[in-house]
Amino acid sequence: MKFRLNKTVAAVSSSALLLMAVPAIGFATASSAASKPTFTIGYEGPLSGGNAQLGINMKWGVELAIQDANATGKLPFKLQAAWFDDQGSSTLSPAAAQAAVANKSLVAVVGPAFSGATRSAEPFYVAANIATVSPSATAAALTTGKVKNNFMRVVYGDDVQGAADARFLVVNRHNKKIEVIGDGSFYGAGLAAVVAADAKTYGAKVTTESYPESSSCPPGTAPTSQYTALATQIKTSNPGAVFYGGYYCDFGLLLGALHSAGYKGAIMSGDGSESTSLISGTSPKTAANGVFLSAAGGGSGGNFTGALESQFLKISGGVTSATALYAPQAYDATNAIVRALLKVSTKVPVSKIRASLIPALHTVRFSGVTGTIAFQSDGNLAGTGAGQIDYYQVKNGKIVQFGHN
Repeated sequence: MKFRLNKTVAAVSSSALLLMAVPAIGFATASSAASKPTFTIGYEGPLSGGNAQLGINMKWGVELAIQDANATGKLPFKLQAAWFDDQGSSTLSPAAAQAAVANKSLVAVVGPAFSGATRSAEPFYVAANIATVSPSATAAALTTGKVKNNFMRVVYGDDVQGAADARFLVVNRHNKKIEVIGDGSFYGAGLAAVVAADAKTYGAKVTTESYPESSSCPPGTAPTSQYTALATQIKTSNPGAVFYGGYYCDFGLLLGALHSAGYKGAIMSGDGSESTSLISGTSPKTAANGVFLSAAGGGSGGNFTGALESQFLKISGGVTSATALYAPQAYDATNAIVRALLKVSTKVPVSKIRASLIPALHTVRFSGVTGTIAFQSDGNLAGTGAGQIDYYQVKNGKIVQFGHN
């Protein structure tokens, strides 16, 4: 995913690059703990701006994984986290990546979170031999043609998600006329293109439209009027379904405009729109009811349960993992890095640890919260991803998961 620069101030300042050490919980003696080296796992993603909630969800997942890893008392090192806020912006992500690279104890990065930001940040991580494991960057181009990629992801790409979304709309929902809208971003345009192409292969008549992201889109404050003409056009052509490739802020504005125009067909978007902020940013909020959403699951798209969910609730301040999209994926991404660290020598300079982690991550295989985590040479998850796209629908103002495709 990718996002534009936004002036909204969220829970974490965009100018702050914060460091968090998570203490071990009573398993190691004071002397043995003091002798252990401390390594930093970074997280790069949006922690402020209009779509910050997606990044904050992932931050919570990273925190939980590091807390649990340290709590075992069995690691030959201690872990801490550092946060690098790029607002999901491809313009800001290079500076965030350079700050991460400059952190002398940083060994790997969870993220970047958004696809456009990843594309802009990767040259700096590649140059520094730093592995990046994204919970959510799904653009197919990030892995296409790559070998022994330093970038890996614990979700399937837009090639898998877009194909499943097209199948859902055309085959499952029997829509034969579809309007596909892309927001012009690296992520949104890419996903929309896959949906459009695959919908045609299933026999649908497809119309495509590129409608750029808003330059300023804080949820709940931007006007729906900018989408009035597009909504009127859609109402007039009356497709059976509309698919939007982009993010929840603009999608909420489009939903409000479609509601005002009187459009009654099916409406769907991808993981960039799967957030409770979609509902709060739609006017009226009821215009979001009935909307279908999809998100790429790591394996089974699982959420935390039992003790893990209890721990997560404490970290998140009461937000459940079922409503914190990509928190479980961030947890699995962090644990992949921890497992790789256990495979390499950590009694060498950090620069050598960084380089050794890339091949080590390509040998990692474990059962994570979201399914089996193992990486192909190009950085994609092992397997085809069939059946691993999660589906949701907004019902009575709440996002409810109802199946896989």
